[in-house]
Amino acid sequence: MVEHELEVSSILFDMDGVITNTMPDHYFAWKTILQRQGIQVTYHDIYLREGQPGIESVTQIFHRYGRVLNKKKADEILREKEDLFKKIVKTRFVAGARSFVKMLRKSKFELALVTGTSRHELYQILPESLYSAFSVIITGNDVCNGKPHPEPYLKSIKQLGIKPSLGVVIENAPFGIQSAKRAGLKCFAIETSLPREYLQEADAVFSSIKELKDKVSFYLSL
Repeated sequence: MVEHELEVSSILFDMDGVITNTMPDHYFAWKTILQRQGIQVTYHDIYLREGQPGIESVTQIFHRYGRVLNKKKADEILREKEDLFKKIVKTRFVAGARSFVKMLRKSKFELALVTGTSRHELYQILPESLYSAFSVIITGNDVCNGKPHPEPYLKSIKQLGIKPSLGVVIENAPFGIQSAKRAGLKCFAIETSLPREYLQEADAVFSSIKELKDKVSFYLSL
C-alpha cells in the first residue's frame, strides 16, 4: 500500500530493467562467455544477480556450479563478458520510462540514477537527453561495495543532500531492493525482469511503469 501522505523530494532510479532494457544483452554475454568455461547458466543465475558487481557474479556462479576460480581467471572472464556486452548492446527502453523521468523532472523532483553499470558503458547506453535529467549519477565505478550493499544508495542520498525519508527508489531486482532498504529508503519494484514473488522486500510491487505512475501520481502531484 502506498502512503499518500508521504513527502518525497527525490526519486532514485536503477537503470537496467527500470529505464533501459539491456538485461537480455547482459544475459547473452554472460551465457556465451560462461559456456566457454563449461558452465550453462540459467536465466535466474543472471537476473537474480542484477546490480551485483560483475566480479562477485563470476565468483558466485563458479561456486554454485562447483568450480574453483582464482582472481586472475575471474578478472579475465569478466573482461571478456564486458567486451562482448559492449559489442552487442542495443539501446532499448522500458515502456513508459523516458516519459516518466521527464514528467518527474518537469515536476521539480530531484532525480538520481544508481546503477552497477560502469560509467563508460553508461555513456554508450544512455542518450544525453536522458542522462542530463539526473542531478546525481552513481555507477559501479563510484563505489567500493555494489548492491545489495547499501553504499550505492547511501552515496546517492548524500550527494542529493536529503534524508532517506525524502527519497523513493524504483528497482526491479532483489539486490537493488535490498540495497535501497538497507540505506533506509522506501523502494517500489516493477516486474520488468522477475515476477513479484522475487520482489517482496519492496514496499510495493507494480506490474509496469504505467501502473506505478498511475498509482503514485496522486501523492507525487504529477
